[in-house]
Amino acid sequence: MNFTITHKDKNTRARCGRIDTLHGKVETPVFMPVATQGTVKAVSARELHDTGVEMIISNAYHLYMRPGAEIIQKAGGLHKFMGWDGVITTDSGGFQIFSLAELRKIREDGVEFQSHIDGARHFFTPEKIVDFQLLLASDIMMPLDECVHYPATRDYVESSVEVTLNWAKRSKDRLIEKEGQSALFGIIQGSTYKDLREKCTLELVSMDMDGYSLGGIGVGEPTDVINEITDFTAGLIPEGKVRYLMGVGVPSDMLEAISCGVDMFDCVIPTRNGRNGQALTSSGKKQIRNAAFKEDFVPIDAECDCYTCKNYSRGYIRHLFNAEEMLGPRLVSLHNINFYVKLIHLSREAIREGRFEEFKKEFISRYEAGDE
Repeated sequence: MNFTITHKDKNTRARCGRIDTLHGKVETPVFMPVATQGTVKAVSARELHDTGVEMIISNAYHLYMRPGAEIIQKAGGLHKFMGWDGVITTDSGGFQIFSLAELRKIREDGVEFQSHIDGARHFFTPEKIVDFQLLLASDIMMPLDECVHYPATRDYVESSVEVTLNWAKRSKDRLIEKEGQSALFGIIQGSTYKDLREKCTLELVSMDMDGYSLGGIGVGEPTDVINEITDFTAGLIPEGKVRYLMGVGVPSDMLEAISCGVDMFDCVIPTRNGRNGQALTSSGKKQIRNAAFKEDFVPIDAECDCYTCKNYSRGYIRHLFNAEEMLGPRLVSLHNINFYVKLIHLSREAIREGRFEEFKKEFISRYEAGDE
């Protein structure tokens, strides 16, 4: 993987760049729709391409559990298995240490999971997770790490940082041993303790990872704390390395993070909210299932050029939800992904033209003012 910075904003740390990977080039900042189990829920690969998506993120834990390594290997890797020829990032399963806390036991040498599917026990080591992601042919992989809950005691976070650093070192050693071509990022943990964030960052930088992920952010903290820790941590990462803010996808938080020099984002909001009837628009969130849209025959967002907004009205989409037709969740999910792609595209334009701060303030003001 190669990362090149092409433009810098004159008033913030925002920048545009290009990531060159095994499966193509990606312009940054970039948003990755979440394809946890090898699919972006309710949206096809072709539809993703048509909206301008260049990069998605899947989850090694879930793909290991189902369909498993043997099937994906026989298919020729994850790209061929899911019919996606763009760039794929894969998370290691570190987030599942957080989200499936009742089903796992952490040890110094790895983590034991009790499968959420059939109850079978699986022991994951950093080396095993690297091997599996190489089998997937991931363009960018994450090492096994411990994502801690918020709030957490300092003693616990300090211990988890040591585990994360140990696993990162073992992951890189394994990638070198296997002569893997995938890029490997280091994941910065430390919760809200700035000195632990700094310690984790500096030690990962000394390992010379291909990029650095800001982990353990957006796991319950107030918005101001999310922005503060993002700003602090991003500022510690070398300028020439990719900065990836994991799991944070509220539009205003993303724009604040871009101001801090963050390059990559992912979040389930576009499709999760879309399946529940919530559309994201240039004037805030709209719950299309509400009665107010019953006889509303305009697009979800008059400023949007996505397939949904070109062809369907709010009133029709509301009818689809009330009739429990699967097309409703699909259309709103597709619109929401397009909204995120366009927001990132407009952010890149603003950076190149030296007006990102103005763009950010105008967008957030309008978005929040129109929020239902």
